[in-house]
Amino acid sequence: SVQLDSFSKVREMIDKMHSELKAQQAEEVKFKAYCESELNTNEKTTYEKTEHKKDLEAEISRLETLVAKLQEEIAEAKKQIAETEVEIKKASQSREAENQEFQSTVADQRATQNILNKALTKLKDFYHKNIGNKVAFVQKSAQEPPVKFNAYKTNEGASPVIGLIEQIIGDSKALEKEANAAEFQAQADYEKFVQDSNSLIKDLNEQVTSKTKAIAAANGDHAQAGADLDSTVGELESLAAYEADLHNQCDFVLQNFAIRQKARLQE
Repeated sequence: SVQLDSFSKVREMIDKMHSELKAQQAEEVKFKAYCESELNTNEKTTYEKTEHKKDLEAEISRLETLVAKLQEEIAEAKKQIAETEVEIKKASQSREAENQEFQSTVADQRATQNILNKALTKLKDFYHKNIGNKVAFVQKSAQEPPVKFNAYKTNEGASPVIGLIEQIIGDSKALEKEANAAEFQAQADYEKFVQDSNSLIKDLNEQVTSKTKAIAAANGDHAQAGADLDSTVGELESLAAYEADLHNQCDFVLQNFAIRQKARLQE
């Protein structure tokens, strides 16, 4: 009876050991599965976060390049605006000087025409009223010359003078007409230049406004991408730390799992 009781206790101890070994084996299987799952999840998440980090770095670089390009274009547009405004000012000053010269030319020509017309009228009146003939007749009556000349012809001496004055007046009118035509064309060219220049300035100012807004948007995106990058880097650091902890906990079990399971079965 004592032997049977001792055998029963030994049997009970063996059964308990087997139960404990099975429990340990099951626990180890469960722990191995946990380690593999966590390591796989960590590896997958680390890959995704690393790719996201690369994307964010590329986006930040793109935004920085874009902002630099827009700033350069804005500076160039502002420079062109300033140069165009200077050209408008120069053109206005030149136009003013040309107009003053035109006004002077026209005034001079009209004054010339006025004076010459008055002189021409007096000359024509003088010869048309035969004043020349009367003078010749008085001279002839006073003294008969020893040699007789042909009769005096009215306007014979005056015609070249009158013709010359009329030619000068005609030339003056032609010069005035040319000056008017040149002034009209110069004013038209000036107005078109100013209109085109103002249109260009308007377009450039609109570009500056649009690109300034684009820079503000890009800077906002850059700030957000920078914050996302910092967060992603932090997550990667946490993932790396967690991976190290997993290896500390799991490497021995994973590397010796088959051997330990076999040994337990043999026990």
